[in-house]
Amino acid sequence: MIIRPRRLRRTATLREMVRETKLSVKDFISPLFVKHGQDKKDPILSMPGQYQFSVDTIVKECEALWSLGIPSVILFGLPDKKDEKGSRSWAEDGVVQRAVAAIKDRLPDMVVITDVCLCEYTDHGHCGVIKNGQVDNDDTLELLARQALSHARAGADIVAPSDMMDGRVAAIREALDAQGYQDTAILAYAVKYASAFYGPFRDAAESTPQFGDRAGYQMDPANAIEAQKEVQLDMEEGADMVMVKPATPYLDIINQVREISLVPVAAYNVSGEFAMVKAAEARGWIDGERAMMEMLTSIKRAGADLILTYFAKDAATLLER
Repeated sequence: MIIRPRRLRRTATLREMVRETKLSVKDFISPLFVKHGQDKKDPILSMPGQYQFSVDTIVKECEALWSLGIPSVILFGLPDKKDEKGSRSWAEDGVVQRAVAAIKDRLPDMVVITDVCLCEYTDHGHCGVIKNGQVDNDDTLELLARQALSHARAGADIVAPSDMMDGRVAAIREALDAQGYQDTAILAYAVKYASAFYGPFRDAAESTPQFGDRAGYQMDPANAIEAQKEVQLDMEEGADMVMVKPATPYLDIINQVREISLVPVAAYNVSGEFAMVKAAEARGWIDGERAMMEMLTSIKRAGADLILTYFAKDAATLLER
């Protein structure tokens, strides 16, 4: 007897029927950048099709995403001014806080996630308090908790600490619970590598470090066992979801995290991954739509329950079509 797996590949309908990994628009979380001002939609040159929005225009963008079935966004803020501690990150009138309130007022069922980190708000571009030329882990925790609490007060459904300080999930959980925000969830950037794929994001968020780099607190790309340790620690501290970042270069890590995680696993399809596809597509070197869907499917196949991706709108439109 000859076994012929090709029998189930003959037509598009057959292939869809037996497809093992299926992407859904409900898998996507769309990252958005919000800045001060009015009627602003400033293009990000290194990320074609992505923008820095003012609060009024980000609400319109969220309405467009919601109409496509995309259930969630994550917000990154560009403050009106920066200082050494990033104090605008927890200001009640901060740009993220105002954006959260505006989105929840217009789209109460959309899940609004906020990035919790200081790098966009500090004048030095690092993710924490600087002491003797180094990021001080423990002094940073109080400020991260203050930032997360201000996001919860504004109406955020989920706060997502991306700083990679040790103990920040516990500090944030304690602060939220103490102020009556027990229902605000934490999506921990549990596994965040010191990656070369963040370049376009730093343009978009205006958060490039003014000295040194972030390798002292982000993970070494060569390490896998350490990723499992980070996930275990964040779950023990109260993380409701965990994240791997970046996604495509770390599919093995996503798979390993899915094996041990008792909570949902997210993966961040980061700016560099997005920009590479867009750049190659613009030069006619690849089919951009096919590359996008192949990339997103690989992330889902590796074990991600949720995908943060700048492709969310394009992929949702394609899935709808």
